[in-house]
Amino acid sequence: MSKRDYYEVLGVSKSATADEIKKAYRKKAIEFHPDKNPGDKAAEEKFKEAAEAYEVLSDSQKRQRYDQFGHAGLNGGAGGFSSGGMSMEDIFSQFGDIFGGHFGSFGGFSSFGDFGFGGSSRRGTRVRRGSDLRVRVTLSLAEIAKGVEKKIKVKKYVPCQHCNTTGAEHGSNPVTCTTCNGSGRVTHVQNTILGQMQTQSECPTCEGEGTIIQNKCSHCNGEGILRAEEVIKINIPAGVTEGMQLSMSGKGNAARRGGINGDLLILIEEKAHPELIRDENDLIYNLLISVPTATLGGSVEVPTVDGRVKVNIAAGTQPGKVLRLRGKGLPSVNRYGTGDLLIRVGVYIPEKLTGEEKEMMEKLAKSNRMEPTASASKDFFTRFKNMFE
Repeated sequence: MSKRDYYEVLGVSKSATADEIKKAYRKKAIEFHPDKNPGDKAAEEKFKEAAEAYEVLSDSQKRQRYDQFGHAGLNGGAGGFSSGGMSMEDIFSQFGDIFGGHFGSFGGFSSFGDFGFGGSSRRGTRVRRGSDLRVRVTLSLAEIAKGVEKKIKVKKYVPCQHCNTTGAEHGSNPVTCTTCNGSGRVTHVQNTILGQMQTQSECPTCEGEGTIIQNKCSHCNGEGILRAEEVIKINIPAGVTEGMQLSMSGKGNAARRGGINGDLLILIEEKAHPELIRDENDLIYNLLISVPTATLGGSVEVPTVDGRVKVNIAAGTQPGKVLRLRGKGLPSVNRYGTGDLLIRVGVYIPEKLTGEEKEMMEKLAKSNRMEPTASASKDFFTRFKNMFE
């Protein structure tokens, strides 16, 4: 099932400001919040859909890639890349400040859960998120044309298996924070001329986690994560471009004490081809032929991403002519077709001639048929001009 346009999901235009996008998401989050719609799977899916749209459109870099390449710019169209697939825990931990837990209010209401939608203390506790990792992957034109699987070794934080990411020594468990009673947040009440103003903030004792580790794990020192190397398999789709950034959800650094993993961001770099030049999805090859071949015609070999192929040169081919091999370029990352191979023909003029060669050229020069006509001169000028436009 194809995903809906993110702007359509939030009900905003493509020119919407960051503030307009934030307001639109908050409205959708409140409308489809699972506490407000208990047991409604359709509402839950719309709640997740809105969160996914906001995650992309609220990030300037992700929004730029989405505007340029659509969903494929975020997930590569294959290979496990995903900007979505967000769980409810992901949403509450990343965007909780949008619709709950951080808004001051009058009359005793301080969080989304306080409005009678069944807010729980679990959602008030802080869920940590691991940092993202960034790697560069250099690809050849052949790899870009077909798509490729790469295995890379990265140094990253991984979950501590000794304490099962809890940070507590084996056989012991974290204890409930007595400052916040396990909620991860503390409430502050201030009297104003309009009545009592109640706000919430992160518990300073447990740093929002709701629990405290008394007996720290000897392997990770209570962090729940360790530094290690991991081999990650990356499936890169065909048609990617220089500078494109792909994302693998959850393949970044592990979070402290059982939080949400960060993402792995893959920056695409393109290795220059020795003969072919890329122009978006088209490839360009500058072919140099001899005067006899241009005059009499013949067959020549030209390179493609799949190997060399033979191309027929028609008799009387003029310098600047462009031959087109359809479908011999690169595929679109959005799967909207494949580019062509454009062969720009040039004619090689030797700088030095033997006596016999010079005599032959002088005989040809005396022939009126070897002199360009007015129409031929005009046609050549037009083709030469188009080459530089």
